[in-house]
Amino acid sequence: MDILENVLYIVYAVICVVIIILTLIQRSEDGGASGAIMGSSSANFYEKNKGRTKEGKLKRATITLGVVFVILTVVLTILSLGK
Repeated sequence: MDILENVLYIVYAVICVVIIILTLIQRSEDGGASGAIMGSSSANFYEKNKGRTKEGKLKRATITLGVVFVILTVVLTILSLGK
C-alpha cells in the first residue's frame, strides 16, 4: 500500500505543476470595463467554435486536470486516514 501511495503522491505533484503551467499559459477572458458595459455577442463564428481553438483545448485540459486533482486529493486523504 505504501508503494501505491508514493506513486499517487508523485502523480499528484506532477498534476499540480501541470495545472499551474496551464493556468499561466491561458489568456484572460475578462473583457474589462468595456466588456461589462457593452456585453458580448455569442452569435459569431469564433464563439461557436471556441472549443476547437488552442484556448478552448487549454481550458478543457485545465478543467479535466482540476477534476483529477480533486479526486486524487480525496483518494490520498482516505489512504492517509486509513493508517
